[in-house]
Amino acid sequence: MKAYSLKQQALAEFIGTAALLCAVIGSGIMAERLSGGNIAVALLANTLATVFALYVLIEVLGPISGAHFNPLVTVWAVFLIKIGK
Repeated sequence: MKAYSLKQQALAEFIGTAALLCAVIGSGIMAERLSGGNIAVALLANTLATVFALYVLIEVLGPISGAHFNPLVTVWAVFLIKIGK
């Protein structure tokens, strides 16, 4: 397994967080437009699109950064690693 630098891991987390944010917002907009006013269909479309986007992001960026996609979790993990040394 390749060891990635902290800079590469931080960049992967940033890209993952931004992509997840875009996927969640975009899937919500898509669901509202395609559902025709049916809230259940909108919720299902939003959920499925978000789940699939999250799966792809985890598979692609997980090996690099752990795929936290939450900046606070990433900062806390770095903090714990530094305390443990």
